[in-house]
Amino acid sequence: MKPEKILFVFSLTLRATIVLAIISATLNMQWTVLFVSSLALILTFLPALFERNYKIFLPAEFEIIIVAFIYTAIFLGEVHSYYTKFFWWDIVLHAISSMVFGFIGFLILYVLYDKKKIAASPLTIAVFSFTFAVAIGALWEIFEFVMDSTIGLNMQKSGLVDTMWDLIVDSIGALVTSVLGSLYIKGGKSRIFEGMVNKFIHENPKLFGDKFKN
Repeated sequence: MKPEKILFVFSLTLRATIVLAIISATLNMQWTVLFVSSLALILTFLPALFERNYKIFLPAEFEIIIVAFIYTAIFLGEVHSYYTKFFWWDIVLHAISSMVFGFIGFLILYVLYDKKKIAASPLTIAVFSFTFAVAIGALWEIFEFVMDSTIGLNMQKSGLVDTMWDLIVDSIGALVTSVLGSLYIKGGKSRIFEGMVNKFIHENPKLFGDKFKN
């Protein structure tokens, strides 16, 4: 089955379960569950909206990771309390998300680097990739604080300790991606990383000039 087909079936299945949760929460007047489930449902459409508005196409595998992260972090994590049921749930999600955002940060600067818009060394791109991912992680911690303070969620769990460990894990995941990005530019081999970058280039030739067009 092609990745695009898998993405369609996967996204449809996850959204269907969220819709069922929304209906159940409405009938049982569980307003917090209704709010969190609705937020999760809306966020699963972000990759598609991004592609439509900016004409930048993400590899289907990358979209699957993003949708899965939203579903597991917000819907399973908060609505079904997976954060408290599984001690490792939060750690794994932060590790994955930091690597994903590190990859996005790498792509942002790599596009500019390839088009000669900036003169950047592999180290500069690696540092930007790292700081971009960590910054997104910090913004997520602010989001958790706001949700806990306004609608009574418990996203921060143990407060400062949870926040700091989240940021530490974010930093480790971001460091891994930034190193892989630096090695990629230097001609190093990383099968998964190289495959994702090449697929992004293939699906967005206009961002990389005529030499990548078929």
